[in-house]
Amino acid sequence: MNDAPNQTAEPTHAPPVAPTKDHKRLATLSLAALGVVFGDIGTSPLYALRECFHGEYGIAVTSANILGVLSLIFWTLILVVTIKYLTFILRAHNNGEGGVIALTALVRAGKGNHSEKRWLLLLIGLFGASLLYGDGMITPAISVMSAIEGLRIVTPVLDPYVIPVTIFILACLFMFQHRGTAKIGALFGPIILVWFLILAIMGIFAIATHPQALVAVRPGYGLSFLIHNRLTGFLVLGAVFLVVTGVEALYADMGHFGAGPIRLVWLVIVLPALLLNYFGQGAILLQNPSFAHHPFYSMVPSWAVFPMVLMATTATIIASQAVITGAFSLTQQAVQMNYLPRLRIVHTSAQKIGQIYVPAINWLLMAATIGLVAGFRSSSKLAAAYGVAVTSTMVITTILFYVVARNKWGWGRWAAGIPAGLFLLVDLAFFGANVSKILHGAWFPLVIGLIVFVLMTTWKNGRLSLARQLRALTLTYKAFQESLQPEPPQRVTGQAVFLVGDPERMPSALINNIYHNRVLHTTNAILHFQTEEVPRVPNLEKVIVSKLGGGFWKVIVRQGFMETPGMPQVIELVREQGLEFSMDDTSFFIGHERLQEDGASGMWRWQAALFRYLSRNAFDVAAFYQIPTNQVIEVGVSLRL
Repeated sequence: MNDAPNQTAEPTHAPPVAPTKDHKRLATLSLAALGVVFGDIGTSPLYALRECFHGEYGIAVTSANILGVLSLIFWTLILVVTIKYLTFILRAHNNGEGGVIALTALVRAGKGNHSEKRWLLLLIGLFGASLLYGDGMITPAISVMSAIEGLRIVTPVLDPYVIPVTIFILACLFMFQHRGTAKIGALFGPIILVWFLILAIMGIFAIATHPQALVAVRPGYGLSFLIHNRLTGFLVLGAVFLVVTGVEALYADMGHFGAGPIRLVWLVIVLPALLLNYFGQGAILLQNPSFAHHPFYSMVPSWAVFPMVLMATTATIIASQAVITGAFSLTQQAVQMNYLPRLRIVHTSAQKIGQIYVPAINWLLMAATIGLVAGFRSSSKLAAAYGVAVTSTMVITTILFYVVARNKWGWGRWAAGIPAGLFLLVDLAFFGANVSKILHGAWFPLVIGLIVFVLMTTWKNGRLSLARQLRALTLTYKAFQESLQPEPPQRVTGQAVFLVGDPERMPSALINNIYHNRVLHTTNAILHFQTEEVPRVPNLEKVIVSKLGGGFWKVIVRQGFMETPGMPQVIELVREQGLEFSMDDTSFFIGHERLQEDGASGMWRWQAALFRYLSRNAFDVAAFYQIPTNQVIEVGVSLRL
């Protein structure tokens, strides 16, 4: 159950690592994590407490209710973030990578599950990942709009400009995504650090005026609130949940920074700042309940409201940026694990692996986010649509955590079941409270998640069906060599690479080419890209070259689910293995699938039509693997759906 992968012990004669260097590296990673990981959860004070008293299910602003809500917020941050995610869930990493996709990969690679049970768990994990796209659409909209709504406090005259300004900022945010975040990423940490310091200072001054708010740390206030308000109190949990909406992003971004810096930043900076600000807002409400329409900005002196709006807008843009890049990473993982068709993925930084840009996803997110702002027209209404998708993903994370703890780590039934059961109890409480939001707009992220889930499962099932057909149409290497003996093809000087989906079979492009042209190159490589259940594969282990004989070699390229190796890199690694291939002098043969619908795949008719559409619009294989188009030869093969 160790958080870090096992490392080989250093030789006794190795010089000790300077503590100052370790501390400097930890400080650097912690500052970067602050900017990327905690932007979403750090902007929740803009709207979370407000929605408890001013939202769709706002309750009376009484002292008992204020203290009860503060107590629920306090214990939600402690139980969900500190105990569940930072103490337990961060242990469930896949070679350092976190997130529901990485967790699903752990389940798929684990032992102890029957194939039917494992397939069900994979579907559950896939649905949890699909729901994150809905989160990626709502988060930028609600965060930026809640910040810009501060203009109404500056002066009511600016009220008509809230929606246009929000849309303008969001449009600029998405239009600049192609430039990547490598250049401005270094600024994220210091800016968010200043933001959390401001949150803490605001809270301290507000608490000083009414320190009675601090008594809400006692859980009795929260329990009393739920008992006294009954159904209404339970529904308010849907608004309380807004204080932890960025926690899944925290888990997903673990691979960029490590669990240590994330835990350190949370305990030292983020948690204290959030609690001080929430309790400060509570103190303001205890003094003047009329501030319930926007308790955050009510803590700000009138002369500082406009600068605070600018600062809050900057923080929400950074928070939105983290969610958007998270959607890009999630898409890359889904493509590599063959749950989505090939999409154009642009690497925007030569130094940082995780800096990518996916144009198709970017424009879809932009259209959906701006549409949400134009349709809902207020952060309160958007808050009513927020929560169901995220709580669903949290429930799924808890279930998968239990499976990993039991089957991967070998935990006993009680050791895994007690914490998972407690987490599930909390998750289901928040899920139940948020279900009531479905008719108020929460259907939107669920529909988005369902659409993505259907796309993923349709593509996966279609590819599996085509793989079975290709296996029936192709030959093993031994059978292939035997088929050449009666009439050997003519050999031409040169090198050829044939891409294949099944490394144990000869590619259909090779068989069809010989059948029609009776020509074979002197040196041929059967190349297969194999996605492993790990985020990345070291270069020394990435390529496996096997000599088959007769001028044939089998090359298996092992790639992690967060990698997209280009062909120039593959050829270079192959040369290091002793196979002298030249990128400029090699012909690349790719099978071109012609799909015919006749019900052979067992898919529904609409699924077959959807799969054909996805296939037609998939990114070109040659461009995806960075193969020059003038060196590509496509050979057709007919397959049935």
